[in-house]
Amino acid sequence: MPPMGPRGRGEGIQKPKNAKKTLSHILKYIGRNKALLFVVLFALILSTLCSTGASYWLKPILDGVEESIKGGTFATEGVRQLMLNLAIVSLFYIGASLFSFIQSKIMVKVAYKTTNNIRKDLFDHLQTLPLKYFDSKTHGEIMSRFTNDVDNIQLMLEQTIVQFVSSIFSFVSIVVMMIVLKWQLFLVALAFLVIMIVNSVNIAKNTRKYFKAQQEALGAMNGNIEETIEGMKVVKVFNHEQQAIEEFDELNSKFRKVATNANFYSGIMGPCGTGINNALYATIALAGGMLVLSHTLGIGTFFTFLGYTRQFRQPIDQIMNQMNNIFSALAGAERVFEIMEMDSEVDDGTVTLSMEKNADSKQWFWIDGDKKIPVEGKVVFENVDFSYVPEKQVLKNINLYAKPGQKIAFVGSTGAGKTTITNLINRFYDIQEGSITYDGIDIKRIKKNDLRKSLAIVLQDTHMFTGTVMDNIRYGRLDATDEECIEAAKLASAHSFIRRLPDGYNTKITGDGESLSQGQRQLLAIARAAVADPPVMILDEATSSIDTRTELHIEHGMDRLMMNRTVFVIAHRLSTVRNSDAIMVLE
Repeated sequence: MPPMGPRGRGEGIQKPKNAKKTLSHILKYIGRNKALLFVVLFALILSTLCSTGASYWLKPILDGVEESIKGGTFATEGVRQLMLNLAIVSLFYIGASLFSFIQSKIMVKVAYKTTNNIRKDLFDHLQTLPLKYFDSKTHGEIMSRFTNDVDNIQLMLEQTIVQFVSSIFSFVSIVVMMIVLKWQLFLVALAFLVIMIVNSVNIAKNTRKYFKAQQEALGAMNGNIEETIEGMKVVKVFNHEQQAIEEFDELNSKFRKVATNANFYSGIMGPCGTGINNALYATIALAGGMLVLSHTLGIGTFFTFLGYTRQFRQPIDQIMNQMNNIFSALAGAERVFEIMEMDSEVDDGTVTLSMEKNADSKQWFWIDGDKKIPVEGKVVFENVDFSYVPEKQVLKNINLYAKPGQKIAFVGSTGAGKTTITNLINRFYDIQEGSITYDGIDIKRIKKNDLRKSLAIVLQDTHMFTGTVMDNIRYGRLDATDEECIEAAKLASAHSFIRRLPDGYNTKITGDGESLSQGQRQLLAIARAAVADPPVMILDEATSSIDTRTELHIEHGMDRLMMNRTVFVIAHRLSTVRNSDAIMVLE
């Protein structure tokens, strides 16, 4: 039976579209820690040299033993030299560990500082993006940039890059030492190296293909599980348990098949590499042994070269393994920097908002150069055309005149453009044709922050932020006093239920206010708008989640809230729009 409904999709190993550009962005961030990076590089080189040098220093030890055996004696001087060489080897290994520890600790610090700066810049830039960006992306997609993608950058800086560079240094130093010891034997190793690379590349092609299929199958299966759990009530209501089981079994079986293939190919890479490396080791041992027997190669040189042969494959494997991690991290970084390169919301407005307070009242003014215009709340649409995408027009030739203090209601079917009109008043989107004026001023001439400060909006889907109840009300105006917040709550009829909370106004809200009912959250949203006390109010299904009894209870408060303001109301309930001065029907 084919699966029903949308499915999540996983992603296999990805490559960035422009690795060079993405890497240059990362280098700008880590370049802020040049001194630390220099220490890391210096420690990394010393660690590699110490590790390689320790293996090389076995040669004089073995040569000394060979000479003693040939001479038939092991003099005190020989013992002394042996102990000295062993001490030097020990110092090399201690140095390798010490320098490796130093570069690891410093690189962790660099990685955390870098990703901290990237997260901060990403979050700061998100605040400047237009609303249409957030409307075009899912929350999960944006969140994954902060979590998965930035975490992959951190892992790359903290471990992958260091291991990658270290492996390159190790490989080069091993090759140099092998050439110095016996270049003829190195040519044998070089032939096996070509075989290793060809084998790894061929296996990697198949592995990548099957792992991509595995990730897609895993994403589909996880999507099915999430969809079924979230819709369990619907599944049980319609007796679809057996169908859900069959769908899951099909997806689970597909995942098992592709996962088996993926892990088979990834599993044979290790044994194949080990087999080739063992063949190399045996060949070098045979060829080197013959040279030793013919007295053209010393025992010390032979065993030292043999030791490097055993180490020969390790950096190659590490380089190939880290390449995939680097590509995945760069692909994630590319997605992060794509957001950071997006154009910020354009604001060419010059008209600002000012408020004058006296003992009993306050007055808002538009400041247009030398002119000081009282804010009345007169909003006019003239021949407005608008579309979110060019091929689908939402509003055509809309004309609207809202006098100061009027209540204008919008009704119509879903998708008719009711909320769109309020989005245009806020300048979340700009119109294609016509004009919108606010107190006779084209809203494009008003600075967006000042325009939005003169408006308050109560949405159907209310959102609470982590903090206290008081903090969430004060979100409407950050400089509001506790007394003003309490008065706003009373106006919204939220005061009584807030007092019944465990800590009243100091009760902590977490998880988008999940401990509160939808109606309580909406009352807090109304209180938040009330404390802002703006000239224009927008109510987008503001009472849709409040029962009729509660709506009647707060009706007087809502009337007081809307008094002497221009109010735009979007509603389905007739009771909400019956006292409107004008009702606009959108189709």
